[in-house]
Amino acid sequence: MRATEVPAIAGAYLFEPTPYADERGFFSRTYDADVVRSVGLDPHAFVQDSVSRSARGVLRGLHLRSGAGEAKLVRCSYGKVFDVVVDLRPDSPTYRNVATFELSDETQATLYIPAGCAHGFQALTATADTSYRIDRPHDPAEDVTIAFDDPELAIAWPLPVTSMSPRDREAPSLAVALKQREG
Repeated sequence: MRATEVPAIAGAYLFEPTPYADERGFFSRTYDADVVRSVGLDPHAFVQDSVSRSARGVLRGLHLRSGAGEAKLVRCSYGKVFDVVVDLRPDSPTYRNVATFELSDETQATLYIPAGCAHGFQALTATADTSYRIDRPHDPAEDVTIAFDDPELAIAWPLPVTSMSPRDREAPSLAVALKQREG
């Protein structure tokens, strides 16, 4: 497994495993504490694992947390997703940068998203399972949602949106969400 810095988002990393494939299928290590530690992250900081299942065209996000924020490891364990990270840390050298990734069950790559970054994804396959490893217990009172189609971000989502939660559908603009996050 190797770790690669994401140039567009300071402190973000892509962890790419080396799957072993044969006639039975494949075996892949999807998490390695030593590799996580090698880039300066505490592998014991993650306290919660979650998974979502989405159908093709479903869009989830853009989400972040107020307060101390939330760092997470994200991986598409089945299917394929178009994954988006927006750096919303005012002191970051990559503030307001957007980075996109294709995460899939073929590569089993894991994306590390630092606290203070917004995250969202769209399912590209009939079924897409996305796994999250999060560094803080979830507190719904800290949830912040940003409109996926905010013109300031200009994210080129690859498919028409087939479904999203009411919260995501009614999300405010980036400017309004940032004011809400501040206080």
